[in-house]
Order: sequence, then C-alpha cells, then structure tokens
Amino acid sequence: MKMPHLNRALVLEAPTQVSDGAGGYIRQWEPLGVHWAAIKPGSGRETAAFAATVSRVPYRITVRAAPHGAASRPVAGQRFREGNRFFEITAVAEHDADQRYLTCHATEETAS
Repeated sequence: MKMPHLNRALVLEAPTQVSDGAGGYIRQWEPLGVHWAAIKPGSGRETAAFAATVSRVPYRITVRAAPHGAASRPVAGQRFREGNRFFEITAVAEHDADQRYLTCHATEETAS
C-alpha cells in the first residue's frame, strides 16, 4: 500500500458551548492540535441556501492515527481548519489494516 503524502497542516477543532449572558449558549471552536494531512477532494455540488448559492465539496482527509479516546483523534462533529477554510468531519475510519492512518470524511461549504 502506498503511504499518504501528508503535506498540509490542519488544526483540529472541537465545538464548545459558551454562555451568551442572556440564558442561552453560543458555539465556539476550541483548537485541539495540528495534524499533518493529505487532502483529496470528491465531486462537488451546488445548492440554494437562504439568499445565496452554496457549494458543497466532500473531501477525504488522511492523518496519522491516534488511539481511541485520545483528544488528538478526530471524531465526527469536529472540524479541521486551514486558514479561512473549514472542513466539517462527518465520519472517521481506519485507512489501512495496520491502523497507522485515519481517513476523515469531511465536507467544505462555501457561499458563491
């Protein structure tokens, strides 16, 4: 099996709830660490959302594996950030039989 080329630094972030001071909560993102990753895009699509057109592209993001339960192991509901780009993680699976890498299925949405 060919080893992935991990050439992009992505910040793994987890959602947290913070009080908004009015009895509710707002969602903020807490950085958990940096992962070197290989990113492969899938085929995108456009949809209408509110008053804009939204482009949604699926990605397969490969990172080094971390043990189950470790804070550095990505899980669905978290996201990767690269500058102003955000990749919402929808699923995570082992990439290889030796469990050295993980494949994170993610989507990126951009307004067009």
